[in-house]
Amino acid sequence: MDSRPMEDYLIYLKVEKGLAPNTVESYQRDIRHYVDYLSEQGIKSWEEIDRYVLLSFFSEERQSDKSDNTIIRQFSSLRKFHQFLKQEGVTPEDPMLYVKTPKKAETLPKIISMNEIDRLLETPDTAKPLGIRDRAMLEVLYATGLRITELIELTTEDIHLSMKLIQIVGKGNKERLIPIGEMGCKWLDYYMESARPFLLKKAKKETSVIFLNSRGAPLSRQGVWKKIRQLKQEAGIRASITPHTLRHSFATHLLENGADLRVVQELLGHANVSTTQIYTHITKHRLKDIYGKYHPRA
Repeated sequence: MDSRPMEDYLIYLKVEKGLAPNTVESYQRDIRHYVDYLSEQGIKSWEEIDRYVLLSFFSEERQSDKSDNTIIRQFSSLRKFHQFLKQEGVTPEDPMLYVKTPKKAETLPKIISMNEIDRLLETPDTAKPLGIRDRAMLEVLYATGLRITELIELTTEDIHLSMKLIQIVGKGNKERLIPIGEMGCKWLDYYMESARPFLLKKAKKETSVIFLNSRGAPLSRQGVWKKIRQLKQEAGIRASITPHTLRHSFATHLLENGADLRVVQELLGHANVSTTQIYTHITKHRLKDIYGKYHPRA
């Protein structure tokens, strides 16, 4: 195998493309690894490489437990390299045109169990105003599946506790009404009546935002993240928990208890039901785990 095209390509990346040394080294590693594979397969010229050679290469990479990110990066490196080979007349065709771009494996959202939800909700010290706020905040997140931005932007005009509804303007200015259950209403009402006025006294200016920090200002995204991380540790929960974990758990627990997918889509504010369908994969995955753990002949 003539190594000059590869060397020419690396010079092209350095000189003409002006890529950073680390980037060029990354391309070089990927291409040298590829060339080593070609040599092992007895391929002696660039013209011999076709779609099937490439498919075999990527198949072997997957079998060697390479991560999705690594394979996607390799694909990008080889695609650009083969474009260069055709452009320079080294090969008459670009075989990468006939190989599909690998996709990153779909990762299931992280959720926590009902038991962990209960432990988390019961952790705030509700003898203190900030503890009441934290309990109300957690109850609302789990009861409604709100996004963190939707939570911190909630105002007094958005909540209708007498009807047990919260009004949200979410992504794309799409408005939706979300039911909030007895416990969510109870703690939100308690916070509004007792703790929020106490916090509001410390504010430098009046605000209609529901959830306030210790200085009476609207609670920030970072403030919610930090508080949930702290409460999770106090509850002795090992799993990683973020505000979005409660949203994922809200959707999954609804589906596990028989809710219709379209209803969950509406509650979450998803424009497309395909986004919501990821939660059906979680429930199937959990059912398999439960079956494997408890069935005597699993």
